[in-house]
Amino acid sequence: MSSMIVAAEVILTSPSRNFVTLKVTTDDGVVGWGDATLNGRELAVASYLKDHLAPLLIGRDAQRVEDTWQYFYRGVYWRRGPVTMAAIGAVDLALWDIKGKLAGQPVYQLLGGAVRMRILAYTHASGWDTPELLDSVDEKLDRGFLAVRAQSGVPGLDTVYGVHHGEVSYEPAGRGKRPVEETWDTAAYLRHAPTMLAAVREHVGPEIALLHDAHHRLTPNQAARLGKALEPVDLFWLEDVTPAENQEVLRRVREQTTTPLAIGEVFNTIWDCKDLITGQYIDYIRTCVMHAGGISHARRIFDLAALYQVGAAPHGPSDVSPITLAASLHLGLATPNFAIQEFMGYEPIDDEVFRHDYTYKSGYLHPGDAPGLGVELDEKLAARYPYNPAYLPVARKRDGTMTDW
Repeated sequence: MSSMIVAAEVILTSPSRNFVTLKVTTDDGVVGWGDATLNGRELAVASYLKDHLAPLLIGRDAQRVEDTWQYFYRGVYWRRGPVTMAAIGAVDLALWDIKGKLAGQPVYQLLGGAVRMRILAYTHASGWDTPELLDSVDEKLDRGFLAVRAQSGVPGLDTVYGVHHGEVSYEPAGRGKRPVEETWDTAAYLRHAPTMLAAVREHVGPEIALLHDAHHRLTPNQAARLGKALEPVDLFWLEDVTPAENQEVLRRVREQTTTPLAIGEVFNTIWDCKDLITGQYIDYIRTCVMHAGGISHARRIFDLAALYQVGAAPHGPSDVSPITLAASLHLGLATPNFAIQEFMGYEPIDDEVFRHDYTYKSGYLHPGDAPGLGVELDEKLAARYPYNPAYLPVARKRDGTMTDW
């Protein structure tokens, strides 16, 4: 029995930050919700959806999820990239949401059912100095988290990725017409990070999973050096040690350290991830479910990863909406090699705008059992918070040259 798409609408809202949402409606009145948020480039994806994909959705059978994915990916000459794949991902999530609602089942049941009872979550702890960081870690542990990503300031630098002076929450995108420019010093970071993380490990003991993000700042040799220095800390993973567009560079890092490596949050297709996985350069693939074209494509990436004992651990901080988080959880509950889910949580106003069925308890997440993805947008409330331009920072070395943020 078909369910024809009669409307596709793009909604921009900015309760605590900017989100791009796709609303797909069928002729029998079922609504599916998709997320298309691309931090700092939201309007590009909104236009791609509104001007190019939404008109082509009208009249299509909402039940044909895979065919629609193929239509929008293979049916166009210009493929891949974060804007295209986020837009396709929004469509895919909305159609899975509709399929679940029509079936009266949560999406994870349509993916084969649960292979685990719950999903391990990690959250972010940060502090400008080590004592402040340890206080932040303690606060996360008090909330029941069993896995924590630790980031701190670096002596001699005024700004550092993942940390704000004296602020509990972290949102890197700054409001305004231009990005903030930060100054970066790799040598200072490499001197500080091992000592800082060793202090965190000593503070929390051996049982808590610790994670750390280098955010693409290092050369392969520097990354290998850091990985070796952190082996005694026993990290759950060291994330994004070097830009991986040239995936062969990860070979040197992998050969020099046994510290687990995670990478891939800026990748968008299975072809971006293929060599990292098949070359066994990494331990965890971080591709975001929505930025990789939705559930339909992300599950293929995770299936490939399973063949090489690489864990699935999708990007999922608060710069994607609760719709993407829910999709990650449904996919994670049904994916054998799913390892952990990033979970910063959202501001209270975001949770009001995006009413959700997923839950967090004692270090674990569950997507809930509502039909579909289990997230509904309150359109009237969302309309009170119009889009507000914001950009992620850019970074320069001390001599003024651009570097990776």
